[in-house]
Amino acid sequence: MRSVQIKRIYEEASPEDGFRMLVDRIWPRGISKERAKLDEWNKEIAPSTELRKWFDHKMEKFEEFKLLYSKELESKKENLNRMKEIAQKGNLTLLYAAKDTEMNQAVLLRDLILNE
Repeated sequence: MRSVQIKRIYEEASPEDGFRMLVDRIWPRGISKERAKLDEWNKEIAPSTELRKWFDHKMEKFEEFKLLYSKELESKKENLNRMKEIAQKGNLTLLYAAKDTEMNQAVLLRDLILNE
């Protein structure tokens, strides 16, 4: 596996990013499709709308969010496997819009891809 990294969509794209995949269900505010420089917008791998609204990026809910999101991902094995294949061929950058750089779905996805 080459590299799986996470990055806020608001950061500038770089050649080291490799395959750039947005893993949010909602398009990030204030970002044009041109500026995003995406290879793919993977809405399906993002947390469900219900889970996203419940979590609301509240630190005290993050541990439970991880468990609930992991359960949601159990039905998305094919999608996860495809992401692993992309990472095996080159760098994969998972893009997200959340302000919190440590408590978001991209962190969980990266860890899952690297540790399975």
